[in-house]
Amino acid sequence: MSDFVTLPPLEGYSRPLRLEYAWVGPARAAPDAPVMVFLHEGLGCIDLWRGFPAALCERLQWRGLVYSRFAYGASTPRPHGEPFPGDYLEREALTALPALLRTFGIERPYLLGHSDGGSIALIAAGRDPGRHAGIVVIAPHYCVEDVCLRGIDRARAAYESGDLRERLAKYHRDVDGAFYGWCDAWRNPRRRGWRIESLLERIVCPVLAIQGVRDEYATLDQIEAIGRHAPQAELLALDGCGHFPFLTRGDEVIDAIADFVARHAKR
Repeated sequence: MSDFVTLPPLEGYSRPLRLEYAWVGPARAAPDAPVMVFLHEGLGCIDLWRGFPAALCERLQWRGLVYSRFAYGASTPRPHGEPFPGDYLEREALTALPALLRTFGIERPYLLGHSDGGSIALIAAGRDPGRHAGIVVIAPHYCVEDVCLRGIDRARAAYESGDLRERLAKYHRDVDGAFYGWCDAWRNPRRRGWRIESLLERIVCPVLAIQGVRDEYATLDQIEAIGRHAPQAELLALDGCGHFPFLTRGDEVIDAIADFVARHAKR
């Protein structure tokens, strides 16, 4: 069951943030067990992770913190008419996420991010080397690709002419604010040149990057670039898999993450 936490006033945010969150993991997990912080995708929230965070943390015997970011789920909605800023991923990685970790007294967590959340994890690890014990990124973005924009256009058509709005409305307090904040930010022409290679080069913690070969929003260059710029990164491309490997190939993803963290925890 989710709860709420209110963060102190943050630079770059027009209102205080009241964020929906939940702790997952085995009841018998040690109080000092490692913490995995889950960062959802551009249309996600706590509930849209389904049972993946709990299943992973049960396997690891870790604690897991899952939360809905600003404008998502039951968290503070986006003010009407206020667009997501062009640097909304950076603001989340460098302002809201650290504030949340401080509020809960979490030090040296692992970050696990999907899609937008994967980019947030990469930015956080690149801008603050040494703060995180490791990161796992699933279908992350380091740049804007044409295939990503085409995928967003398909999502917008499904939202405005299909049943996507109805399906998402079950999960978001302000579904239009969440959807158009994400869609308009990525489709803004000024975002076309967004890239974070320079941050990838600064990442020093262990990295596992996972992507489906048939990702509807990205080519495999997204994780291959992580391998080029962060040589310690381990890459896993899953055949026959799209943008949501943790849902469609959950057992394989959990096995890969469990192996990854076990090897690095020993170090």
